[in-house]
Amino acid sequence: MGMDVGGGKGKVRPSINVTPLVDVVLVLLIIFLVVTPLLTKRFTVLVPPEQEETAPKTESEDQVVLYVDEDGTVTLNSEKVALTALGAKLERVFAARDQDIVFFDASSKCAYGTAMQVMDIARGAGATSVGIITEELSMEEGGSPP
Repeated sequence: MGMDVGGGKGKVRPSINVTPLVDVVLVLLIIFLVVTPLLTKRFTVLVPPEQEETAPKTESEDQVVLYVDEDGTVTLNSEKVALTALGAKLERVFAARDQDIVFFDASSKCAYGTAMQVMDIARGAGATSVGIITEELSMEEGGSPP
């Protein structure tokens, strides 16, 4: 039972419909709840300190080490190889070995495209795994304990 105060008969009584307002607020709340965790994710990268770089020496005769210098010169186990002949040379090396693993290193000043091209050539020549050579960081440089 309701009581009508004032106004005449037949007049429209104003009332606020809050249902659409609640719907909009709930949708906005759901959007913020979904988007907020995505905004807080970060990807951090530790870059080793820059220093004079030289072609790596192979630790063992069984390892295949590729090095790309800053000017794009490719070194395969301390032997300079032209980029065009790299695929054929790697195929011959892999034919003589049991494992088809390549260890890859590049100068920090080397063009990214050149480094990727050398890795693609190695994969095309039959390398099943490509290991990236890095230097171990000490605790002072932000590394984790062993």
